[in-house]
Amino acid sequence: MKVNILGTEYTVEEHKISEDEIMKKRQLAGYHSEESHKIVYADMSETDYIDLESDAERDTYRKQTIRHEIVHAFLSESGLSASSSEIDAWAKNEEMVDWIAIQLPKIIEACKTVGAL
Repeated sequence: MKVNILGTEYTVEEHKISEDEIMKKRQLAGYHSEESHKIVYADMSETDYIDLESDAERDTYRKQTIRHEIVHAFLSESGLSASSSEIDAWAKNEEMVDWIAIQLPKIIEACKTVGAL
C-alpha cells in the first residue's frame, strides 16, 4: 500500500514480527522509517507476539497501530520531529502520538457531524 504524507509517498507494509528484527528486538507492533519513507505494522495473527482474544480486537489494534505510525510520519514530514531535540520532546512522545492516533476517528466524526470537514 502507498499513502501520501504531506507530499511524500510512504509505503505501508504488514510484517510478521517473527521475521522483522526491528519489531522483534524492540518488541514493537509497528514503526515508521523517516529515511526509507516506510510504515510497518505487525501481522496481528502471530499470537506468540500479539496476545489478543478476538479478530475484532486484533483488527482494532492493527488500525490503531497504523494510525500511530502515520501520526509519527506526519510529525516527521512536517519537521516537528527533527526540531524536537530533547529525548522526551512532545513530537516524539509516544503518549502524545498514541493520544492523537486513538482520538483521531472521534475527532473526524465530530467534525463531520458539524460540517467542519
